[in-house]
Amino acid sequence: MPSRLLVLVAVVFLAIAPASGEAKAAPAAAATALIAQMQDAVAAASPSGTTETASQRLVRLANHLVARSPMTLTSEIDQLIASSGGSAGVTLVELSGGTPLVWSLNGGQVFTAASTYKLAALMLEAQRIAARSADPNGLVCYEDSDYEDGWYSDYTDGACYTRLELARRAGLKSDNTAGHMLVRDVGGAYVLNAWAASAGATTSVFFTDNTTTSNDLAALWSAEARGKLGGATAQAWLYPLLVGTATEAGIPAGVASRSTVVHKTGDIDLVEDDAALVVKGPNGAYVLTVMTDNLGGDAGWQLIASISSTVWGFEAVRAD
Repeated sequence: MPSRLLVLVAVVFLAIAPASGEAKAAPAAAATALIAQMQDAVAAASPSGTTETASQRLVRLANHLVARSPMTLTSEIDQLIASSGGSAGVTLVELSGGTPLVWSLNGGQVFTAASTYKLAALMLEAQRIAARSADPNGLVCYEDSDYEDGWYSDYTDGACYTRLELARRAGLKSDNTAGHMLVRDVGGAYVLNAWAASAGATTSVFFTDNTTTSNDLAALWSAEARGKLGGATAQAWLYPLLVGTATEAGIPAGVASRSTVVHKTGDIDLVEDDAALVVKGPNGAYVLTVMTDNLGGDAGWQLIASISSTVWGFEAVRAD
């Protein structure tokens, strides 16, 4: 039995060891839980049992630990990115369970934000509405400087739209002019970026340089989901604007209708991004954000969907 214990200790060490390079995880709490599982398994493999039964028990636990290891997740997603020919930053934040994990691969790498800046604007608008400092039915009137080609062509001088209508356009269709109007409504790019930094998106320069990281977008989603950006009132206003959007080929495709996915995509040139809250994963809610570059179109969305599916599988192991 001591030799089997040494083998399992080695497996646990490999399972919880921090990944090298740019991959980062926070598995300390997970280590405690895994060691407790190891102790239970060793205790259960008593001398009265057969050697085969004890070994099988240890092997099953070892396989589970390896599948749940952040190193395994890093390896699988790194392979997906390498085979795609592009680059990507990925961040996972588990929001529930006894040992929630925060993990990233290239999470601090700066990418083009594309339309994910609208997620920050929508979250700030939702917080303002929850605080009653903005009326969802209040009007925002179009100015020529707001225009950018997009889904809608009804913008004319003096035309006014409710905040809710602009939010629907920016969230569900990712309309560019509506996004510009929302940024102006919340106080402009400087106010938006200062607010985003206070909510955890400390590297991002939304709307102007329009850059961000998967870690920053995950920080915004984590704060939102935990009720720190206006609570249930903000969530009730925001979430319907980001479900069943015009682009569901990324993270929702990887989840494959097994959960509601509240998300905001970005798409420009060779860039596809997706920042999501998966409301009901195999073991509770989690945030997944994926930034990509040098792919474009279907290839970019396929990579994001594959990463999403891999993360769902990782979460399913956690639930076993």
